[in-house]
Amino acid sequence: DGTKTVATVDGTEIPLGIVSLSVREGQAQTEAMYKNFMGGQDYSIWSMDAEDGKTYGEQAVEQSLKDVELMYIMKEKAADYNVEVTDDDEQKIADAAAAFMAANSEETLQELAVSEDQVKTYLELQTYKSRMHDPLIADVDKDVSDEEAQQSSFDYVSISTADLSDDEIKQKKEDAQKILDDLKAAGSDGDLNEIAKSVDDSYSSVSGTFDVNEDAAKEDSDEESDSSSSSSAYPDEVMKVLRTLKDGEIGPDVIETDTSYYVVKLDKVNDEEATETKKQSMITDKQDKYYKKVLKKWKKEEKITVHKGSWNKISFTKLSVKAKDTSTTGTGSTSGN
Repeated sequence: DGTKTVATVDGTEIPLGIVSLSVREGQAQTEAMYKNFMGGQDYSIWSMDAEDGKTYGEQAVEQSLKDVELMYIMKEKAADYNVEVTDDDEQKIADAAAAFMAANSEETLQELAVSEDQVKTYLELQTYKSRMHDPLIADVDKDVSDEEAQQSSFDYVSISTADLSDDEIKQKKEDAQKILDDLKAAGSDGDLNEIAKSVDDSYSSVSGTFDVNEDAAKEDSDEESDSSSSSSAYPDEVMKVLRTLKDGEIGPDVIETDTSYYVVKLDKVNDEEATETKKQSMITDKQDKYYKKVLKKWKKEEKITVHKGSWNKISFTKLSVKAKDTSTTGTGSTSGN
């Protein structure tokens, strides 16, 4: 029964149909992702055990309920940020909801437990959510200094020694030494990738960047920031050598770790392009943290009551859904097959 109340937010009732629609949207997106990864094969994780003795399906329903609760709160706060849904928006939402209902069979709609009015409400909530993001983060400090964000760029060859015999490891060390010797002979203008492939076609060079500011690197690691551009992505043995090099310099020796041999060449101590990218990443991280902090605060301040007996009836076993963009703001809704 889609009219059953699953939760109340500051006295506003949330019907089961709204949560069901949110669950199905998440289901459609997740199944499409797994289908893509599995090469087109159907794959379901919903009955698999997750954490706390729950299945992934049960976790998904709980998360959808939390997401919907937040959307109701954001709608309530919208006027404080001069965010509104206009009459024109409402007309587009109504048209999209009507199209959604027409695209689905009666059987699918009954299983979704959703009415046309609830579809409209859901799309309206999504519109408020999408429009609240930018005003919420507008006052976040965007001042990140070049020193904080400074990135060095380098090229390297990594030769794995994992699960190899002693003789094979010895050969890998000789290959790494050959690459290093040829690179030194070629000088700072030498093409590390071509040199690596001349030793063995299976080898190739990779470009990377790391934080010049070690404090920033540590903060990135501690907060699990974008490891692709932080020094935490590379072994300590490699970082120790890289931090001693200048523009165009080659690591003096083959670097040995527990699982690989490395040959490195520093490109730029101060890579301006990589530094600017890092700076934008740091600003985005600050904005995301602030956004989540505000939402968490709002949720703590609201009186939320959950009626567990209603929302835990949602099942993943019967209805197959597909993504269908029926919104006015670029967010999607779902449509049954």
